[in-house]
Amino acid sequence: MLERIFIFLFLPSVLAAQLCKPDAPEGFKVRLSIKTALQDEAYEWDGNERFLFQATLAFAMGRHTGQEFNVSNILVCDETPRVSFWFVVTSPDDPSQLINRGKVEAAVRMSRNRINSAFLLSDETLEFVGILPTLAAPVEPASPPWLIVFGVVMGLVGAGIVFLLVSTVLQKRRKKNQEGDEGDDDEEARVKTAENGCRSDGIYNTSFSEDEPNTQM
Repeated sequence: MLERIFIFLFLPSVLAAQLCKPDAPEGFKVRLSIKTALQDEAYEWDGNERFLFQATLAFAMGRHTGQEFNVSNILVCDETPRVSFWFVVTSPDDPSQLINRGKVEAAVRMSRNRINSAFLLSDETLEFVGILPTLAAPVEPASPPWLIVFGVVMGLVGAGIVFLLVSTVLQKRRKKNQEGDEGDDDEEARVKTAENGCRSDGIYNTSFSEDEPNTQM
């Protein structure tokens, strides 16, 4: 009876030691730079932080696969004081079977921001070796690009219409001013002609006026 109890108690740790080890085919190495990221507000890595890591990984696996994972399915091993360790994920249906590396990577990438937030770290200070950092979502402009282009084109068309209207009005004014100047010149010419005519009517030829008395005699 006691042997069965001891086997039941120590079997998980023995199984974990066999499944989780450095360079395991389905395992990942994790590096945390807590002091680099948080400086004076850095926290110590301990059993509680390890449990939090296991819980966040169980959440990520459940979210990705739709299965129910527990902290017991996240095996952690080979921890170092500089806060690095290895982990593997076991199947909820069979703890002796490891989850495929590709599924674990997809789950981590899917919930990377949630995992980082749990430890107040980033992709650079919480590194999953072998898993590329999650790319930030592209920033979408407030207005669609086609709407911006349409607005620019309509603005240019409107400016062209205004320019044509203004230039047409200015041309008409210039034409009127030119016609007015020509009319004034014609009027001045007529006035001068009339004045010259009046002056010529008032001039007498004195030679004929002096000869008239002699002719009468």
